[in-house]
Amino acid sequence: MVISSEDELEKLRHIGQISANTIQTMAAAMEPGMTTRDLDLIGRQYLEAQGAQSAPEFSYQFPGATCISINEEVAHGIPGERVIAPGDLVNIDVSALKDGYFGDTGASFGVAPVATRTVRLLRDGKRALSKGLGQVKSGARYAAIGDVIGKFASKNGYTLIRNLASHGVGLSLHDEPSEIATWPDRHEKRLMKDGQVFTIEPFLSLGASIADSEGDDDWTLYSYPPALTVQFEHTVVASRNGPVILTLPH
Repeated sequence: MVISSEDELEKLRHIGQISANTIQTMAAAMEPGMTTRDLDLIGRQYLEAQGAQSAPEFSYQFPGATCISINEEVAHGIPGERVIAPGDLVNIDVSALKDGYFGDTGASFGVAPVATRTVRLLRDGKRALSKGLGQVKSGARYAAIGDVIGKFASKNGYTLIRNLASHGVGLSLHDEPSEIATWPDRHEKRLMKDGQVFTIEPFLSLGASIADSEGDDDWTLYSYPPALTVQFEHTVVASRNGPVILTLPH
């Protein structure tokens, strides 16, 4: 999607803020002993109170309102009977729909007590996203996003999941431009259009390079080789002055 009016921008900003607030509401309520289904229900109730729908349910019939992935799970974790435990690394990914416009955001959290290496991974996952955001500008190379995140990961001893890419979003959950790498990709030649809407969502890991299904269900993706992995994600608009971040909580 390429934004063509101020009204479109405001509607995208509205659903982006709802998506971000959903994550904040879920994170504030998260505690050891609750199940991921309990946590998902909190997200669902918040979305419904704002007049929004779960985008994974709407678009793909995903069996939950939000994606909740723990420890060895990288993405698309189905809410269920898994109990959240002290020390867990929990990723919450929320994408939502309202008035025909989609927002998409994600964040990872540690459940106290959090191991030192997990604290560092969480900190650096946010830094990796920030590095990518710094490359967003009308006319810039999409490849610059993956280049700078890849350099950051390598310098600090991390790996990146290389088969989960960023993507366009706006009038659908997954839109053009598709498959925006958050790792170095010498084949990427596209340039960012003014007003282009897309996500940036690096998956920073302590050793994994791909996310793969293990056959338990049709959705959950696991790290391979097994390693803790974090994801932080924003939906942005490319502008002449840099990124306009749409998924900020109020």
